[in-house]
Amino acid sequence: MSGVVIVVVDWVRLSFLMTSIVLPGEHVPAQHVNLKLGPGLVQLSAHRVSPNGQPIISARAGQLHHSANNSRWWVEGNARRYVPAPQESVIGVVLGRSGEGWRVDIGSAHPALLDGLAFEGATKRSKPNLKVGALVYARVSLAHKDMEPELECFDAQTHKAEGFGGLSGGFIVQCSLRMGRLLLDPKHFLLPFLGSRFPLEAAVGMNGRIWISTKEAKQTIAAIRCIEAVDPDGGGMDEGDVKKFFGRFEI
Repeated sequence: MSGVVIVVVDWVRLSFLMTSIVLPGEHVPAQHVNLKLGPGLVQLSAHRVSPNGQPIISARAGQLHHSANNSRWWVEGNARRYVPAPQESVIGVVLGRSGEGWRVDIGSAHPALLDGLAFEGATKRSKPNLKVGALVYARVSLAHKDMEPELECFDAQTHKAEGFGGLSGGFIVQCSLRMGRLLLDPKHFLLPFLGSRFPLEAAVGMNGRIWISTKEAKQTIAAIRCIEAVDPDGGGMDEGDVKKFFGRFEI
């Protein structure tokens, strides 16, 4: 039976709400007992808090978004390079060993560090053996402007893999950062549509990388072309146009 398996564990699964346009340095009214800041937002230190009591400012221009319960806030811009933020899921490429772990390319300014114990069930005697060039689906556990980002391959709450870990086979599609965020929205039509046409597994990284795995090469090609066609930085097709476009493929 055809179906889609979307391997995503991310706060962007919460409903999207656009509130306003913000500029760098503008104060943001983000308040919540469990507040989580995403890309484009910075929390000021205590002595730099503004007179109006707002400790959160925008670090870039873009659309200000927040989740339905106001616990997650981020700025959606048109940046080309990925800037890591805690709790975001990413797809990385292993560059080489680094002590007891690996250096991983996630498309950011600096490689991320993935510890050998940052996997479900990993011990000093039993750790994954990742080769150079291997693909991993991971979660950003630490992101700071003065430090290299760090990754983990398990869910922060359950400490179970929950889909994180090495990715075998398949194909990587590079897309815009905005497209990655769009596909993480459970209401977006594209991945469910493709999954209804042929068996499909997919992992979406917020760093603009999408991993897809199908049974046949022609299905992979069709999925890639449809992703490129829907990408706002590409064709920008809507659901109706994609269905017509998909009809060109002999599947």
